[in-house]
Amino acid sequence: MNVTEKNQKETGRVSRFPEHGPIAENGREILLSLKNIDITFGKGDNAVRAVQNASFDIYKGETFSLVGESGSGKTTIGRAVIRVNPLAAGEIQYKGVRISGKIPRSLDREVIRNVQMVFQDPAASLNERATVDYIISEGLSNFHLYKNEAERVQKVENMINEVGLLPEHLTRYPHEFSGGQRQRIGLARAMVMEPELVVADEPISALDVSIRAQVLNLLKKFQREQQVTYLFIAHDLSIVRFISDRIGVIYKGRIVEVADAVELFDYPLHPYTHSLISAIPIPDPKLEKNKVQYIYDPSMHDYSEDKPEFVCIGHDHYVYGNKKEIEEYKAIRERGVPLKPIQIAGPDTPLPEIPHDTMSEAAADAQFLSAPVHDTGNIWYTVLSFFLPLPGIIAALLFRRNKYIRNYKACKKGAVIGFAVILAILLIFALLLLLVVI
Repeated sequence: MNVTEKNQKETGRVSRFPEHGPIAENGREILLSLKNIDITFGKGDNAVRAVQNASFDIYKGETFSLVGESGSGKTTIGRAVIRVNPLAAGEIQYKGVRISGKIPRSLDREVIRNVQMVFQDPAASLNERATVDYIISEGLSNFHLYKNEAERVQKVENMINEVGLLPEHLTRYPHEFSGGQRQRIGLARAMVMEPELVVADEPISALDVSIRAQVLNLLKKFQREQQVTYLFIAHDLSIVRFISDRIGVIYKGRIVEVADAVELFDYPLHPYTHSLISAIPIPDPKLEKNKVQYIYDPSMHDYSEDKPEFVCIGHDHYVYGNKKEIEEYKAIRERGVPLKPIQIAGPDTPLPEIPHDTMSEAAADAQFLSAPVHDTGNIWYTVLSFFLPLPGIIAALLFRRNKYIRNYKACKKGAVIGFAVILAILLIFALLLLLVVI
């Protein structure tokens, strides 16, 4: 049993990470590994499964980008990596050691020290009441990463210069800076800790186009100089293509495809990946006008009997699908002919009509939006139905008839509990009466 396996087996007693992580089959060192993780918010009927059975590895020194539409679970995974979001199932390993769930305090501090995050909103992520000097040096102070005050000042000034700001900015407050400058401050706060892994949660989405390039160049500069590994979260594939070593595609909390950046853009095998790439805007307005938009329809998959799996089809390319789909993906990949997800129709070619299933989905959305406004499922419906179960059942039936589904569930829940309590009281009373008679 090697050191990594021993640490993994005895996680509860590990106080420090090993110098190197486990080695993958391709010979690269695995820095971070997500293994079948589930993340759930809420409980009972209100539970939302934000991430489902997600698995991927991030190699040391690379930029791994996680892409998908808004609400797909990208940020949720990023926050789970820094131990903000707890897991409902699965585990996250850093250098082969589990960091999800309950871990020793010393190991938790190592995670904070080695894994930093750059947040999406440069305004909300900075303390408005603290100076830039305090914001950048807070981590240094917490971990005592300097010998004396002069060294602390030197580290902070060096870092503020690295991100393109001036030492005189250290005495100012975040509200005195533009969005791009605030993001530089957030980047300086993370990089001054000299982390091994940085979770960059859409760090450029709130910035102007010209500022985006500067921030991306800063990220690559730190990667070259400090060998930093990035988990880059984004939804803009046009940017992801040029900064990523590997890309993972997530749809509604499930990883559907993982491959090298060039491989993924040449062979977007999963239909959802195909639709994302086809949505990349083209700078030429004439070409953009005639671009054929591919629309992903989840109902195209039949997983009723043949259950899907996340499988490697070769070339370090992983795709989510059932056996039939995986065979088709393998056949497409083995032909070796790059796909063309972005297609331009001729000026006289009619654009494709929206599929019938998509129209049905739009109609379903319209029906959902037309639901009663006061269908809130207020807790008072449950309380009143508990004390008055018979009227509660009648109210539940009326709510159900008028499609007030949340109110119906609230009344039904209270009435059922109320009837159960009344039945229990009657049984106890009958038992006592029987004892008195005997």
